[in-house]
Amino acid sequence: MLDAPSLDPVARLALGPASRRYPRFLPVGDAALSVEFGEAIAPELNAQVVALDIALAAAELDGIIETVPSYRSLLVCYDPLATSFPRLVAELRDLLSREHPAGLAGAVTWSVPVVYDPPYSLDLPDVAQRLALTQDEVIALHGGADYQVYMVGFAPGLPYLGPLPPGLHIRRRETPRPLVPAGAVMIGGIQANIVPMPVPSAWYVLGQTPLRLFDPARQDPFLFRAGDRLRFHRIDAAEFDRLASLDLDTLLPLVREPA
Repeated sequence: MLDAPSLDPVARLALGPASRRYPRFLPVGDAALSVEFGEAIAPELNAQVVALDIALAAAELDGIIETVPSYRSLLVCYDPLATSFPRLVAELRDLLSREHPAGLAGAVTWSVPVVYDPPYSLDLPDVAQRLALTQDEVIALHGGADYQVYMVGFAPGLPYLGPLPPGLHIRRRETPRPLVPAGAVMIGGIQANIVPMPVPSAWYVLGQTPLRLFDPARQDPFLFRAGDRLRFHRIDAAEFDRLASLDLDTLLPLVREPA
């Protein structure tokens, strides 16, 4: 019954043996709670987090201030003068018990352009050597996978992506770089990411995208949201320069797939 295909991730949480332990509702101070769904980094688990986030937004429960999805949990911030931990837990349990429309409403699919050539591919030769692959094989594995945005964090607009193909799983660099450039497309451990601004990092830089992931001047400053899906596709340096010169309204139709 747990695997019934007719039920979406939110409804499945209320069924089967796994529900004896999860979801768990943990207080986070006196004005927030964390709804935990498991202990792993996995697309199926994260889909449950995002599905609850969407269902909670649609329910418009009293007292909710904001929600923050992560790999395996949803942080729910609330006004303790408008609701309480016991009341909110009861409402969330009721919400989890319902059947909701399948799919992650509002999720966007992106086609992210990446230049994998020097000088943008800082660590591509090292990654290929460490994994006993050619550079073209690394690019093919990286660009051939479908990724889910697990969460956005660490830096404004930075998406944590997975699952990374097993052939690209790699320990992080022994010596972090003081700064990697904005738009760096990276891998580390069992994940991938893209940095929205220069940051220090021990992840491996495979290439760079011209997309601007964070812009505080935009009405919505973040390009990606938890639950979005994306694929990488290869471009050359000339195309990188062309795309980097475009404004967002012109660029979006080229990288955002129709719903």
